[in-house]
Amino acid sequence: MYKRILTIQDISCFGQCSLTVALPILSACGLETVILPSAILSTHTMGFTGFTVRDLSADIPAIAAHWKKEGISFDAVYTGYLGSAEQIEYVKDIMANLGRKDFLKIVDPAMADMGKLYPAFDMTYVGEMKKLCAVADIILPNITEACFLTDVKYREQYDMEWIKALVEKLHVLGSKTVVLTGVGFSEDKTGVLVSEKKDGQTEIQYYEHRKISKGCHGTGDVYASAFCGAYLQGHSLFNSAKIAADYVVQCIEATQEDPEHTYGVKFELRLPLLIQRVFGN
Repeated sequence: MYKRILTIQDISCFGQCSLTVALPILSACGLETVILPSAILSTHTMGFTGFTVRDLSADIPAIAAHWKKEGISFDAVYTGYLGSAEQIEYVKDIMANLGRKDFLKIVDPAMADMGKLYPAFDMTYVGEMKKLCAVADIILPNITEACFLTDVKYREQYDMEWIKALVEKLHVLGSKTVVLTGVGFSEDKTGVLVSEKKDGQTEIQYYEHRKISKGCHGTGDVYASAFCGAYLQGHSLFNSAKIAADYVVQCIEATQEDPEHTYGVKFELRLPLLIQRVFGN
């Protein structure tokens, strides 16, 4: 089936993140990809100064109303960086009104990392993001975001029991399936944990892979987009999580030898590998 996905997040005109990675990755996975920009930035905000920002909050209701009038609907929605609590309300309205049968709601609560909120956000925003995650089918937080969503104190060191307790609190929040990224128990390894509620029982699977010490901007967006692409093409939750994790590692590897490429990963060079994994040929 040729599926249609709507992704709602910002556009950084320069810098490989948000919609500039989501659109090509989802399209490469064979999905009709519709975009709804939450803002337009001249560059992303990491490592650049003096960037321009145009908030598009006021345009979102009119766009959604036009789609509804034209009978445009979606098999899935995937949200990334949203600029305000107001935009979260608009997203919830879109989720309630523009879904097809078996509509899938995927939320990447892109708001924090390394124990801290991004500069644009405060606890009021966190409270609204909790409400969005509560109505999502799948959420894809990192550990910092999971801590903010559950009012748990952030830790750099932890064990599997602590991670399981953190994920259970996300389920209590309302999230049916949690894909928790950046879960590592040693210095040279990291991974992703998938937790799914089924008939009152929690099924947990963990995939560990190599950790590349030099981090890169935008890899969370690359991961979420690749996960959505694989999952909507029929892969299981866990296999989709593995495909996305392996792809991110390959993208980072493709960027490591270029010291001037500091603003993202060369994800385009590894799209053929992602396509091969998604379509199995």
